[in-house]
Amino acid sequence: MTWSIIARDSQTGALGIAAASRFFALGALVPWIRSGVGAVATQAMVNPMLGPAVLDRLESDQSVSSALDHCWDDDQGSALRQIHALDSHGNRAAHTGGACIDWCGHIGGPDISIAGNMLVGAQVLQASLDEYAAQAALPFPERLLASLLAGDGTGGDKRGRQSAVLRIHGTEIYPDWDIRVDDHPDAPNELARVFAVGQGAFGTFKQLMPNSTNPGGITDPDQIAAVRAKAAERDSHDG
Repeated sequence: MTWSIIARDSQTGALGIAAASRFFALGALVPWIRSGVGAVATQAMVNPMLGPAVLDRLESDQSVSSALDHCWDDDQGSALRQIHALDSHGNRAAHTGGACIDWCGHIGGPDISIAGNMLVGAQVLQASLDEYAAQAALPFPERLLASLLAGDGTGGDKRGRQSAVLRIHGTEIYPDWDIRVDDHPDAPNELARVFAVGQGAFGTFKQLMPNSTNPGGITDPDQIAAVRAKAAERDSHDG
């Protein structure tokens, strides 16, 4: 019911997931990321318990392959599941159960894993992988979105479109980006539109938020004004 792209930004170590499906609100169930630990997408006959279980094992220094191998300890439905993951170093593991609905499968490359089921064909994953490689000059979020849109352009989920998600974690306990489209007839492109909107006021606000190096965030009025002025100047040039 889904295809998803998990990637690691080799420059920053950020982990991200972009996914789309003809399924309501996949962003609530499919993507799981823990900063500095790993990223997991659990799909097909989705078991959302698997995401945290794999991340717990990665955080306990298990390899990503071992973490996936043991995620069935409390789940007898492996034939119905599809799950794939990257650890914080970009190592990949993936599982596509034998009872997943065609077309189904998984592919990957350096710092990237792509998996899907109920797709129009293998070209969905290949287009996503090729576009991700081709767009290395883009910032990480835009690169993930470009990869998702490329897969969608070849047909994506064979039943159509409904929901999409982009989730990215960098160095903080909270996500850099966590945006979802839960019910839309052109969800991947709507996700790209929502991301573009977020580049404005929200992108400015993010610079003021508390983080691990500055737990209080930016509260000085002059500094706040400077950040806002810089954002306004950028927006005027973009316009």
